[in-house]
Amino acid sequence: MSLRVDLVEGGRIALFSLGANRLRTLLTLTAVGIGVATLLAILGIIQGLNQSFARQLATLGTATLNIQRRPFVVTGDWWRYRNRKQITMAHMEAIVRESTLAEVVVPEVNESSKEVTAGDESITQVDICGTLADFQQIMGYEVPEGRFLTDADSENERQVVVIGSQVAEQLFPGRSALGGTVRFDNRPYRVVGVLGKKGQILGESLDLIALIPFKTFLAVYGKRDFQIDVGLNGPDDLDRAEDEITGIMRRARNVPAGQPDDFSINRTEQLAETYHQLTGALYGVAVGVGLITLLVGGIGIMNIMLVSVRERTREIGIRRALGARKSTIITQFLFEAALVSAVGGAIGTAVGLGLAKVVSLVTTLAAAVEPLTVIGGVLFAAMVGLFFGIWPAARAARLDPVEALRHE
Repeated sequence: MSLRVDLVEGGRIALFSLGANRLRTLLTLTAVGIGVATLLAILGIIQGLNQSFARQLATLGTATLNIQRRPFVVTGDWWRYRNRKQITMAHMEAIVRESTLAEVVVPEVNESSKEVTAGDESITQVDICGTLADFQQIMGYEVPEGRFLTDADSENERQVVVIGSQVAEQLFPGRSALGGTVRFDNRPYRVVGVLGKKGQILGESLDLIALIPFKTFLAVYGKRDFQIDVGLNGPDDLDRAEDEITGIMRRARNVPAGQPDDFSINRTEQLAETYHQLTGALYGVAVGVGLITLLVGGIGIMNIMLVSVRERTREIGIRRALGARKSTIITQFLFEAALVSAVGGAIGTAVGLGLAKVVSLVTTLAAAVEPLTVIGGVLFAAMVGLFFGIWPAARAARLDPVEALRHE
């Protein structure tokens, strides 16, 4: 009962004090608001980037395996992968024949960073990919215009191509690309389909791509070290399928028992791990800067509350002489510090998330506003006020009533 009375009375006095010292309250709000705004702007951008990356990763397929000589991300002893035997059609046929978990298996061959032209228009850094019809299912490609490649296109070595949305937009501005002709490596290809937009992953555009039939690719570029893409029923099969395909590939490639694999089975999770490794330190530094800014705001609260205690020493002495308990004095000042900090935090949260949205609009950085972030920003600011208000509140409660009454 006494605690409730202390809270009600302390809150009333705190509100009166804040209203009576508007300039001081404004300065305190500003100090906390800047700290919270900085921290929330950084967190908003970080959350946006994480969500954006998760969406981009999903476009690569969550139930797929990729078999090639090298892992997706090569670090350290890269030369170890250079002398590995090439992946061949025999290996792919072994997977098709022996795997019980693989739903779809297709070959994939690539030529990177090609220039593609159409009339007077051109675009560079396009990846040329040779594959089969089931590649669409594995990668989850949508084809809003035209059609995807067919196995008949490959068997007949047709000069047809399905292009990414970015390629279509640049080579055929303002008109449909279907039926048009594009050229790369001095060969013409008829556009039979345009892929839906995929976006970027790790800074690389997934829409700078041109897909041609697998045997057409081999006829033009010759035999290449290709990779095998495997589609599964669902992500729950990934671990079992990886174990199964590892055994199939070791037998097909005659890898002796006890020797390490001379191939790599890649999963999209590896890209996620690389992303977190690349961004983890950056995020830590960014959040650290925000926390330091908030720490400065908290020190500002403490200093202003100490000034408030000094200016209200006589008031505290009168209240103590009239019977106010130390806990009542502490509650009043803690309530005052938490209230002003929470209000500053609310303003800072709105400003910080607004800044994050502005940054996402004028740059390529993404931003996201999560409800828990908004609530957390206000509560965290209130906790900062409580923490930095403890010393001023304790100092006010320790004042000797007689000495406080003599204070001028």
